[in-house]
Amino acid sequence: MSPLARTASNRNLAGRGHKALAVFATAALALGFSACSPSENGTSPATMEPAVTSAMDKDEIIIGFDNTFVPMGFDEGGVTKGFDVDLATAAAEKLGKKFVFQNIDWNLKETELNSGKIDAIWNGYSYSDERAKKVAMTDPYMTNQQIIMVLADSPVKSKADLAGKTVAVQAGSTGADAVTKDADFQASLAGGQPAAYDTFDKALRDLEVGRADAVVGDSVLLNYYAKQKGLDKFTTLDENFGEESFVVAVRSNDTKFKDALNEFLQGAKSDGTIEKATNTWFK
Repeated sequence: MSPLARTASNRNLAGRGHKALAVFATAALALGFSACSPSENGTSPATMEPAVTSAMDKDEIIIGFDNTFVPMGFDEGGVTKGFDVDLATAAAEKLGKKFVFQNIDWNLKETELNSGKIDAIWNGYSYSDERAKKVAMTDPYMTNQQIIMVLADSPVKSKADLAGKTVAVQAGSTGADAVTKDADFQASLAGGQPAAYDTFDKALRDLEVGRADAVVGDSVLLNYYAKQKGLDKFTTLDENFGEESFVVAVRSNDTKFKDALNEFLQGAKSDGTIEKATNTWFK
């Protein structure tokens, strides 16, 4: 064999050796990844801890709420209180969990839930078909109406009287949805749409000082607010935007948590838990 032929032969052998080594290394890596694959052992690749699939797998559960939504859940004097807070606290005790209330932007509530920043929305959260496409919901535990509140001395006596007027709503609320669904009513308003606020508290303050002519919102909140401020200052129109039900929202895939909450709510209706909270906040 000529020196040239031997050199070529040696290069071929070296090439085959490198290829064999590369194949071996690739196979070893594949085996290594397979051995620690999350799909094989249910762990997170970053932490190697068991993946959490339900809020019920956690000791501390985060409840998202609007901390100005009286009387369902609100902060006052550094204390979180309200009807839903009482109910959720009872649920936490029943489930053997710690519930932590976290104030959220109500307009982003479903995003906060589905991103995992919170584990539930429990704060006067109304059922709607649109919301049911984004989250899972418990059975209803309270009924509510979307009503129209004006000042007692207002000339507004009907929805028709609000033509050209400023109607305040909370952004992301079912009250806001109800107004926008009533196309003729919305078109008649000043600017062709309702004035959206991030909280009802701000909307009601603008109503009181005359920057808004009416507020559309939850009857539980508006009636409670009027009671605290003085029933003689406000009145509600006979017309409203219909009845709805309050539920608790959880992530769509968290059946375990939803079932646990439904079991609690069913018991709370019969053991006096809901009645006690009702007497505290609505009597």
